[in-house]
Amino acid sequence: MRIFVGIDPGAVSGAWGIVDHHGDYFASGHIQNEAGRIKVIPWRDELSNAIGINDVTFVVEDVHSMPSQGVASTFKFGRAVGAIEAVVALFREPWYIVSPQRWKADMGVTSDKSTSLELARKTWSTAPLTRKKDHGVAEALLLAEWLRRQEL
Repeated sequence: MRIFVGIDPGAVSGAWGIVDHHGDYFASGHIQNEAGRIKVIPWRDELSNAIGINDVTFVVEDVHSMPSQGVASTFKFGRAVGAIEAVVALFREPWYIVSPQRWKADMGVTSDKSTSLELARKTWSTAPLTRKKDHGVAEALLLAEWLRRQEL
């Protein structure tokens, strides 16, 4: 089966979501971290178990530092994004980077995280999106769905 993995990076709030070739919910989770550092081996193992033997393609949101961010938080965020991209690359499967402006416009959501959470809840009623802080998982799933639609 073909699956699509979306990844919403974050220094401590990153998330991943998987949809299958029909656009159905497959799996999701929060990226494991400790003290602001991605736990790369446990997270890679978690992703690998979720993916299984399926044909997979990844998409990672293209994120950047914000002008109001401090130097320390910018460095922490950059380190996390680098770790996330390295884990994805180690799967040796196709992967893409897309700007939030592009995928959000295509999916009909705004920069307001609640719009992503609302759409994801409507689209995948079985996904674990009950808390407000699950917006990262919602965006990861929407990224995966965006990629699935691009590849059809």
